[in-house]
Amino acid sequence: MSTTKIKAAQLWGKNKDDLKKQLVDLKQELAQLRTQKVAGGANSKLTKIHDLRKSIARVLTVINATQRSQLRLFYKNKKYLPLDLRPKKTRAMRRRLSKHEASIVSDKQKKRQMHFPQRKYAVKVRSVFLLGGSDVGPKTGK
Repeated sequence: MSTTKIKAAQLWGKNKDDLKKQLVDLKQELAQLRTQKVAGGANSKLTKIHDLRKSIARVLTVINATQRSQLRLFYKNKKYLPLDLRPKKTRAMRRRLSKHEASIVSDKQKKRQMHFPQRKYAVKVRSVFLLGGSDVGPKTGK
């Protein structure tokens, strides 16, 4: 029986079979502690149960994380990616046109731009001079 807490750093180096075996052992130990608690064990059993539950969660987290990373490698150059491996974002962002789709110009639009280009307007700038006093140039605001 392992009474010490399991550190996640120890788990990352292990392979899947070792992690599964450790998970089974932890679950068996948890079941034993729960039966001892029902039978009238000491309060120290409660902290051990808590630590065991957290250790089980750590093992499962490492198993799931490694499995997801392996799936990401498998689907890396594929056309489609499973939904749970795609970025979440928001619903509107997922439905938005891609940059490539947004930049595409149809034949009709090309003809319209060629025959009716955007008009360029030149606006004549006039400077206003104030008459009177020593103000000879435009007002500077001082």
